[in-house]
Amino acid sequence: MALRKEFIHLLASKVVDELVDQEMIEIPAGYDLVTPVFQIMESELMLEDRVNEEVRTLLTQYSDHMRQNGISYQEMFKMIKSKLVRERKIIL
Repeated sequence: MALRKEFIHLLASKVVDELVDQEMIEIPAGYDLVTPVFQIMESELMLEDRVNEEVRTLLTQYSDHMRQNGISYQEMFKMIKSKLVRERKIIL
């Protein structure tokens, strides 16, 4: 994940504040909407990290085959990642 948790929390807070200021949502007194928004944002931002880890795991299994056939790790990484993203309809 390229963003620090503190920054994501700040963004979540700003989003909630802006929605309330623009009267797009109404929050009951004492309800903390920032925490669930932060958790959702963090989860979405970590999605690419999880996909990357899955691609690395797959490539580790086929490293000998790739070496024998002269296949570039970087090229295979890009191909497999784009295939997983397409198959799962993920927006990165």
